[in-house]
Amino acid sequence: MMKIAFIGLGTMGKPMALNLHKAGFPLIVYNRSRERAKDFEALDAVQLASSPAEAASQAEIVITMLTDDAAVEQVYLGEQGLLSVCRGSADTGKPRIVVDCSTIYPVTSQKLAEQLASCGVTMLDAPVTGSEPQAIDGVLTFIVGGEREAYEACVPLFDAMGKKAVYMGASGAGANAKLANNMLVAANLAALAESLTMVQKSGGDPKLFLEVLAGGGGRSGMAEMKGPKILERDFSAQFMTQLMFKDLKLAGRLAESLQVPVPMQASVQQIFQIACNSGWGAEDMSAIAKCYEAWTGATLGERK
Repeated sequence: MMKIAFIGLGTMGKPMALNLHKAGFPLIVYNRSRERAKDFEALDAVQLASSPAEAASQAEIVITMLTDDAAVEQVYLGEQGLLSVCRGSADTGKPRIVVDCSTIYPVTSQKLAEQLASCGVTMLDAPVTGSEPQAIDGVLTFIVGGEREAYEACVPLFDAMGKKAVYMGASGAGANAKLANNMLVAANLAALAESLTMVQKSGGDPKLFLEVLAGGGGRSGMAEMKGPKILERDFSAQFMTQLMFKDLKLAGRLAESLQVPVPMQASVQQIFQIACNSGWGAEDMSAIAKCYEAWTGATLGERK
């Protein structure tokens, strides 16, 4: 079975790597903070690496799941990074395929793919839809760009970590689609917070309103996943507000480069900016509901 290097054991990466292990793939894992790799120390067929280069040099396929463009570039281009192995001689050991599941700017992904290609290594951009619960349950959806042959070689890995993989096209296509997806997710969440606040302020029951949404055209993943969290005031992070704010800025940058007007994205980005400025950046993205509470004096979920 293919040996996999997994780099980045954060909120998403850790359960993804564990699901690969459960599926029987031998792993070598690396995380900048060694503490996050502790759960892998006692597992069979798992090695801990001291650098991205060490991990990559012993694997056929490398998967990265990192926070942002800067973190990805450090892992790929930094000292003891992936590129240092890929540029080595044929007998030093280097991966065939690198799969980046991070949400980053498409141009960054394409530039890295070009550098890897010059070393004979194929890169896929394969960001995911879903947050921590979906990563734990292994029901993520992978949005993949790059060479189709490499995508097909990685389908068993996507199956181990998720429920679906969609091949979008050439390098950067997965990253483009992920930003469009997150732009829609954020707008949906903001609309949910507005609607819940209106119901709360009018004296209605927001919990019953969620039942109304579930049976009609307003139903959505955000209503199902984040509605209960908002009303229970559970803002423990499954996907942090500051990460969605980062993605919205990337989406706006992409839209500007394409000359696509995105007025909804601009408005929603401002709401996430306010939430981050208010100190809620490390909380779950559903914490943007606190903005509406501050603006209206209503406490969502509170019964009079």
